[in-house]
Amino acid sequence: MRIFCFYLVRKFKDSSLPEGPFVIISNHTSYLDIFFMYSVMPNHPFLFLGKSEILNYPIISTYFKGLNIPVDRKDRRKSAMSLVMAKKAVAEGWSIVIFPEGGIPDDDNPKMIPFKQGAFNLAKSLNIPIIPLSFTNNFELFCDPFDFKGTARPGVSHLYIHPFLSSEQVKGMEIKELSAKCFQIINEPILAEYPHLKNSSTEEGSN
Repeated sequence: MRIFCFYLVRKFKDSSLPEGPFVIISNHTSYLDIFFMYSVMPNHPFLFLGKSEILNYPIISTYFKGLNIPVDRKDRRKSAMSLVMAKKAVAEGWSIVIFPEGGIPDDDNPKMIPFKQGAFNLAKSLNIPIIPLSFTNNFELFCDPFDFKGTARPGVSHLYIHPFLSSEQVKGMEIKELSAKCFQIINEPILAEYPHLKNSSTEEGSN
């Protein structure tokens, strides 16, 4: 799909990865973030853990339905079951991809919004590493699939694979501390490419 649509991924930082499984986290500005992940991690089997609403989106739902774990945020029981499924998947050797912002921000892309705690709770409960990624310009290549007047063009995606946080680091940090550190790591190259966001950058928090 990526090659057919004339997309390239340029890695501005390509840090080494630990032995799996692990939790992969990234900012989320475009549905290209989902497609490109398969090119970014070709040798590491993973599943997405994300909102069930994505099953309503054309094309994307084809990927998500068969290879991923939907989370129904409106139903606590179903939401808890999704975490049970994620833990089972990790036990079977799968890594888990989570966009901790909880969705694509409505305004001021690529400005990040506060992280939700799920990714960090999962990593700590399973004592596995976290790999932070930054996609800085995907929103300029492809926007909302329901916005027929929106951006959709070939181009080069800018990717940063940051040094991973080891299981020992994850274990030794509190949830909010871990979330804040990952937010800062992922946000750094975004602010470097879009310096105007520094004056309006959202302070990290957890929902």
